[in-house]
Amino acid sequence: MNWFWQFCCAATASVLLLAAPEASIAAAPPPAAALSPQDSAELQRIATYLQGIRTMTATFRQAVTNGGTASGHVWVQRPGKMRFQYDPPNELLMFADAFYVYSWDPELKSMNKVGLRSTPAWFLLRDPISFAGDVVVTRFEHSGNTVRVTVVQAAEPDQGSLTMEFTENPLVLRQWTVVDQKGRTTIVALSDLQFGMALDAKLFQYQDPYSR
Repeated sequence: MNWFWQFCCAATASVLLLAAPEASIAAAPPPAAALSPQDSAELQRIATYLQGIRTMTATFRQAVTNGGTASGHVWVQRPGKMRFQYDPPNELLMFADAFYVYSWDPELKSMNKVGLRSTPAWFLLRDPISFAGDVVVTRFEHSGNTVRVTVVQAAEPDQGSLTMEFTENPLVLRQWTVVDQKGRTTIVALSDLQFGMALDAKLFQYQDPYSR
């Protein structure tokens, strides 16, 4: 299961890195971060917090390695569903329907589809959420009121990393950073978060853009 895919173009791949995977030689699992009992308790608190998110909306601003930026709105319905809608004039669209992630590129007039489990979004959308088993926590740090947790896949750690950033009090997801296997970085910062609302099922359903 490859989380991190080579860019086919920076804009289309910027949130979920959706493109053809590169072949690579399996790397040895990286060392896990040394966690104190307090750290382990905090990780469990974070897992419980993420698990408790059933629906969420937020605005986002993203930045990629080449300096490109974009903004828009994100909707989440756990487990398995997420939608990124970019602000005009950007017409890029990405959404997950619990099975696949679709990305529509209006310039190329193409819709790409990959399995949800093959994207970094899967960690946040899966049920249950856990920091054990198929992921390795490689970094856990506090800085003021901020907590950062970095994870990689236990089976394919060379495919990249996902770092989640939270405010600690209150505990709120504020940002995530994806670093792919070539060291390219995508940062997605969240604001105006709201939780627990009813969401229209059509947000997460595939519709042929040519039928509009």
